[in-house]
Amino acid sequence: MATPEISNKPPKSCGHNINPPPRPHYHRVRKLVHLTCFLIFVLLPFFNLMRFDIPRQRFYFAGYELLISEFGIIFFALMFLMFVIVVSSVVYGRIYCGYMCPQMIFSEASLETETWIKRKVTKYFIKWPTPRRNLLARGLFYAIVGVASVFLSFIFISYFVTPSDLIGRLASLDMHTAGGISGAVVTLITFLDFTLLRQRFCTTVCPYGYLQGMLGDGNTLLVTYRDEKHECIECKKCVRDCLMGIDIRKSPYQIECVHCGECIDSCADILGKLGKEGLIHYTWGETGKVVEDETAWYRKLGIRDSKRVVVLLVTLFYLSGLYVALSMRRTILVQLQPVRTSMFRLGDDGTVYNTFRIKLANRGSRDASVSLWLEGLPSGSLTLQPSPVPLKAGETIDRQFEVSARPFTGAGEVNRFRIFASTGEKDPEVFEETFLMPQEKKSQ
Repeated sequence: MATPEISNKPPKSCGHNINPPPRPHYHRVRKLVHLTCFLIFVLLPFFNLMRFDIPRQRFYFAGYELLISEFGIIFFALMFLMFVIVVSSVVYGRIYCGYMCPQMIFSEASLETETWIKRKVTKYFIKWPTPRRNLLARGLFYAIVGVASVFLSFIFISYFVTPSDLIGRLASLDMHTAGGISGAVVTLITFLDFTLLRQRFCTTVCPYGYLQGMLGDGNTLLVTYRDEKHECIECKKCVRDCLMGIDIRKSPYQIECVHCGECIDSCADILGKLGKEGLIHYTWGETGKVVEDETAWYRKLGIRDSKRVVVLLVTLFYLSGLYVALSMRRTILVQLQPVRTSMFRLGDDGTVYNTFRIKLANRGSRDASVSLWLEGLPSGSLTLQPSPVPLKAGETIDRQFEVSARPFTGAGEVNRFRIFASTGEKDPEVFEETFLMPQEKKSQ
């Protein structure tokens, strides 16, 4: 009887890959982005990087303190932010909804907190009746959400009221001023959102999904299901893990889809155990290329046609305009104009006086001073006191002063001269002004 040969070849893998394909980890990335966005949301108003101060009529942007009257800079700032939203919608679809939207971040945190509390209550109070456990879990959840609602409403109102002032209002339980009433209303809305509304807001009230539907095109980022080889095993894990409760296999254009990528992880996790790649991917359009398969860096970023280049250039234009406007801006605002309710005033010694009005505004966070002097007017002098004029941080001064001069050779009815204003931060500002004299003084 022949002895069977012993083969040293490895056994067949029954169609499975020995080394499974790499799996995406969009859930982990999302949580990291959520944490980063939450920290930015909490810290932003305390560093005056971007917020309105309604009581003081200030707009803080990128460290600059802008007056509401500085419409040009505020316009460029708002237009730039608007085009950032447009670019993100055209190129990346609803990726903002799944990764950076505060509503989605806090709604998801609310659901996870509620689930965690129920699990802990069930674990430690397993002997209690189910209705009693549910009541305890619900009470603990409401208590945590209540505290979180107060905290988040405080942060939100801090974008419009100075945080230090808001802390005093909160400590005194202020309910009779606009800040206190607004805080109470925002707290109530936040509590109801976390306990009742949550993701329903995204599918019923939020206009961004409908806006994205109008701005998107054939090259916009989508979450797409592709199964040309019919490899789906109908485990439906992608449906169970979907935050919005949809089946991505039906269509990539469902208004509820927020491009979170959870279904991508779910499919890759299950099929990866079988040595196969997932069937759900981020793609550029429904029939476009899978994002991970792109090679050129600019195509990986979504710059795929002239439309995107134009929108990007317009955004850069507004960013450049904003940069130029901010770089030309002076921290100390100096406005000077003559007061012509009376042409001039004639002193007993023949000195002529013209009245001017000056407005000074310190738009910085440090005390400063303004020095004024004039040139081109013989024997001319300023009567503005004190000199230099001190300006505290945030202070505005509006006053009148006189420029005096005695008649001089060559003087006319209208005499041009210059007033210089120096704040020490840049070159002095120059104001071209006119000094009026009586005609008879010229004949002398």
